[in-house]
Amino acid sequence: MYPPIEPYEKGRLEVQASPTFIHSLYYEVSGNKNGVPVVFLHGGPGGGTDPKDRQFFNPEQYKIVLLDQRGAGKSTPNASIEYNTTWDLVDDVERLREKLGVEKWHVFGGSWGSTLALAYAQAHPTRVRSLVLRGIFTLRKSELQFFYQNGASHLFPEEWDRYLAPVDPSERDDMITAYHTLLNSPEEATRLQAAKAWSRWEMATSKLYVSDDLLKRAEGDSFALAFARIENHYFVNEGFMRDGQLLEEQSIAKIRHIPTIIVQGRYDVVCPAATAWALKTAWEAQPSISSPASFKLHIVPDAGHSSREPGIERRLVEAANEVVAKY
Repeated sequence: MYPPIEPYEKGRLEVQASPTFIHSLYYEVSGNKNGVPVVFLHGGPGGGTDPKDRQFFNPEQYKIVLLDQRGAGKSTPNASIEYNTTWDLVDDVERLREKLGVEKWHVFGGSWGSTLALAYAQAHPTRVRSLVLRGIFTLRKSELQFFYQNGASHLFPEEWDRYLAPVDPSERDDMITAYHTLLNSPEEATRLQAAKAWSRWEMATSKLYVSDDLLKRAEGDSFALAFARIENHYFVNEGFMRDGQLLEEQSIAKIRHIPTIIVQGRYDVVCPAATAWALKTAWEAQPSISSPASFKLHIVPDAGHSSREPGIERRLVEAANEVVAKY
């Protein structure tokens, strides 16, 4: 990772979602004012950005743009699920590009950020220089089922019991829907208890070795509520897209020309490697128009899901250096 740096510009992207409702999105720019633009798309949805996210990029080469998505991080209103869909966020990324006067940029995202990056690239393929993605997530029902219903629970039984605790046993056959009810309860205490349990489940399973720092993050009221409420809102609505839409041939065909590097933890249980492999398979389904050099999949053998895993950090920095040099 590169040394810590501070942004030279902080701003707000005001989005008039309705006559009476405005999302105010926080963004910042750091690195080289005349450098090659890259936009960082955070996970969740609802996770927000972190100052360390700037450190994946060489500050002498890159103009580094971080954006807190609707309801997340420093964007307001906090934890809002109103006018908050995948396609709203795609439009926001494009609005920010226009606001900053960027013609074309590298797009870098992990977990949900990989979902949003793929959706953005498929909607605006002429605006993307390259894709660097980590922990591929395409929001298919099978992916949600594995993590939130019957899959990761077999590896983390003690944490699964914590996750089950707020939900009545009669409602545990559909945990996402059950949590949706709790996270939108009129009772603040109920919402907060559910938000912390939902957030802890993901924080406890995100690294090969459980991180106390991530567990503490899940205890923060503001973070937990935004993270859990927005994430659950997207999942209960199936990402506001067709099941498997991002992997369909008509979708992949739009982006095969974009140089893409995938970094995937072998032991990622939040976004298992099967999804990264499905993306690779879809990408290479038309070999006559797919250049092998344009798509690389790196599976890190000693890593889980988090971008803070040492092996994943190293691979992501290498990928960012590679694409800025070549594209």
